[in-house]
Amino acid sequence: MKYSGNIEKMRSNLADEVQYSLPIGDSLILMEKLIGKQISLHFLNQINCVSCGKKTNKSFGQGFCYNCFVNAPEASECVLHPDKCKAHLGISRNMEWSVNHCLTQHIVYLANSSNLKVGITRKSQVPTRWIDQGATEAMIIAETPNRHIAGTIEKFLMQYYSDKTSWQAMLKGNPKPVDLVGEKTKIRELLPNELKKYLIDCNDIAQINYPINKFPVKIKSETFDKTDRVEGELTGIKGQYLILDNSRVINIRKHRGYLVEISY
Repeated sequence: MKYSGNIEKMRSNLADEVQYSLPIGDSLILMEKLIGKQISLHFLNQINCVSCGKKTNKSFGQGFCYNCFVNAPEASECVLHPDKCKAHLGISRNMEWSVNHCLTQHIVYLANSSNLKVGITRKSQVPTRWIDQGATEAMIIAETPNRHIAGTIEKFLMQYYSDKTSWQAMLKGNPKPVDLVGEKTKIRELLPNELKKYLIDCNDIAQINYPINKFPVKIKSETFDKTDRVEGELTGIKGQYLILDNSRVINIRKHRGYLVEISY
């Protein structure tokens, strides 16, 4: 089988094992069904901006041309620094976009990916956000009416918890389980009263398993910025990474907008 088109980040569905599909052009490839098989990804030397669609010689911020990286609402400062979101004050690159992405319910969560981390996302993005980060377990600790408040809680908790995932460690295996309920109890004591009111009582924990036959040992990261072809046996998928034989991995999300031909 052979498909070609601009690729987007993989879509996921939480089941006994995460089910992945890769958007490529107008097609959607069920990737977990290819595990154990030989696949070939061929970069066709064209990148299209995921926002405006124009050709760009270089991808900025995982898929944007430079102009959209500077001006598009999807690349706003608050995407990386949610505590700096100003949409609740009526300040935004595009208020219509912010109504749907910033001025909507957000959650603050704890996740165990390479380590215990704190993060935020829109409530509608649960559990997609956790899967994209390769978390094996995660729990919502707070719900807020907008991105700014969620970001403020996260910023406070970053004094005590990391907000980063080590992608190399995440791909080498699953972390040891963490007492998320116990950590949430600690957070209740740490937060100032004006933020504590957003904590929720529910302690449901999402357990996430990934379709992996073999974890890589000494990781080699492949990228279409250095080679136009990546091929081999697909041995697993975790986060937004395809894991290939000989401990090679490729970050699909990093290559959003790249024109690729996939065959298997």
